[in-house]
Amino acid sequence: MSELAKFAAVLQTYGPWGIFGIALIDSMGIPLPAVDIFLVGIAVDSVRHPLRAYFAAAMAIVGSLIGNAILYQAIQRGRDVFSKNKVDPGKFQAWFQRYGLLTVFVPAVTPFVPLPLKVFVISAAAFRTRFVTFMAVMVTARVIRYFGVAWLALQLGADARGLLTRHGWTILAVAIGIGHLFYVAIRWSDRHRASNDRLTI
Repeated sequence: MSELAKFAAVLQTYGPWGIFGIALIDSMGIPLPAVDIFLVGIAVDSVRHPLRAYFAAAMAIVGSLIGNAILYQAIQRGRDVFSKNKVDPGKFQAWFQRYGLLTVFVPAVTPFVPLPLKVFVISAAAFRTRFVTFMAVMVTARVIRYFGVAWLALQLGADARGLLTRHGWTILAVAIGIGHLFYVAIRWSDRHRASNDRLTI
């Protein structure tokens, strides 16, 4: 067992507060075992006390949001310090700008599927996505994910972990579908607003 895994195991013994620490550290860019695994464990042990499972989910959300905010701000400030020129457009930047925060929402909302969320968080900061918009997407995704995991674990007990693992790609497909609906709605709203602006000129 690696030192990081041992550290995560120690944090796990603190229950919901340990989940907060794991989510915070992992979201800052230091890889720790998946928060979802520990959250399922707490929820399974809290069947008679479901509020404890939801409290753990809330702690995971808060820790994740703080960690991602720290990572975002660190990348953006580092970019300002070390790069006086604009980031070269490149294919990846053009792709990110086209699909926007959909690329953040999908991995942020999908449990047990190895999607590189940190790559997209870094991209959002490097390409100067508005911090408020970025955090709104993260809040939405993390609330759906962690409260959803807690609820499933309370309903299914020990079978929850296996279900999420077996159906990880199905969950990913659903997340992409939801994200795509958000993307279409945002694009439609932007076009509608632009059309109204032209009419008022």
